[in-house]
Amino acid sequence: MFAGENGLQGDPRLKAISEAIRVVPHFPKPGIMFQDITTLLLDHKAFKDTVDIFVDRYRDMDISVVAGVEARGFMFGPSIALAIGAKFVPLRKPKKLPGEVISEAYVLEYGTDCLEMHVGAVQPGERALVIDDLVATGGTLCAAIKLLERVGAEVVECACVIGLPEAKRTVQVKWKAVVHPCGAPQVDNSYHVTRDKKLRKLKVSTTIGIVGFGGECPASKLSSSSGSSSQ
Repeated sequence: MFAGENGLQGDPRLKAISEAIRVVPHFPKPGIMFQDITTLLLDHKAFKDTVDIFVDRYRDMDISVVAGVEARGFMFGPSIALAIGAKFVPLRKPKKLPGEVISEAYVLEYGTDCLEMHVGAVQPGERALVIDDLVATGGTLCAAIKLLERVGAEVVECACVIGLPEAKRTVQVKWKAVVHPCGAPQVDNSYHVTRDKKLRKLKVSTTIGIVGFGGECPASKLSSSSGSSSQ
C-alpha cells in the first residue's frame, strides 16, 4: 500500500491529520457523523502536511489537470495544483459556472445531483487528478471521472483526505471495487483511487487507506448512520 511503499507507515503526520479532523454527530441530520475538515484548515501544520503528502505522490506523474469537486475539493486542489505545476479546474454544481458547460449527473442516497465543467477547460490527452475531501459511496468521484473522460482526459487517480470505513462494504461499480482502509475507524483515512484501464480494475496504493473504482456510479448507498452520503 502507498503508506508502506513510500515510507509513510507510522508517519506521525498521518495521526496529526486524523486528530485535526472533527467528527460532529447528527449533522446535518440525525444519524449522520459529519466529518468536519474546517478544524484541519485551522491547523497550519496539519493542513500543510496533508497537501505535502499528496504533492509528494503526484509531482512526478506528469499531471497537467487537478480537478476539484465542489466545494471542499476546492480547499485542497489549488494548493496541490500549484505545487505540481498543473492547472486547477473546478467541477461545480449546476448553474454555478458562467460559460458553456458539460454536465454529468449522479445518484445520491435520496435523489440525484450533477457536476459541471467549462467546455475547453480540459484538453484531450491531458492527465488529470480528481481531488475531494471525502469518499463514501463513490458516486461523486464516478461522476467526476466520467466528466473528464468525456472530453478525452486520462484520469490518473482520485485523491481524498477522508475515507469512511463503511465504503469497504458499500462501494460497488460495474468493473471492480477494492478498498484497503488502514487507519483508525472513523476519520483518519486518506484515499487514492487508481484506475487500471487495461485490466478494468483498481490498483491500490495508499497514504492511510484506499478505495478504487471506475465505470458506472455505485449501485448501493451508504446508510445515513454511516456518514456523508453525497460523496
